Amino acid sequence: MTFTANGNPGALPLIGRILVATIFIIAGLGKLAAPGPTQGHIASVGLPLPSLAYVVAILVELGGGLLLLVGYRTRIVAAVLAVFCVVTALVFHHALADRNQMIHFLKNLAMAGGLLQFVAFGPGRIGWDSRAGTSA
Repeated sequence: MTFTANGNPGALPLIGRILVATIFIIAGLGKLAAPGPTQGHIASVGLPLPSLAYVVAILVELGGGLLLLVGYRTRIVAAVLAVFCVVTALVFHHALADRNQMIHFLKNLAMAGGLLQFVAFGPGRIGWDSRAGTSA
């Protein structure tokens, strides 16, 4: 397994994309499996149009997770996912006096930080963007 070739990262960015994408894919699948409870939770925090927010969350998590996994439009997808992480931290995990919510809040911020690395440095050598000759 090659980790770098001529300074161009190989397997490590791919492994990073797999690890980061997994949480989004699993979360999106979980939302698909439980639409009622998910929309109820969205409504419980006071967001308008919980049905629309539900669809957007699935598109961002499942769609974005799969795109990140294969390295397609990596920089743009990672930026959208990073914003999503920060927004969901602020909307759903702002009760920082609750230790569990604080952990989720910090987890979302850490995920956003990791995603910003993909925004800054791209998908690495292994991925759709690299095969297509783009750095998006």
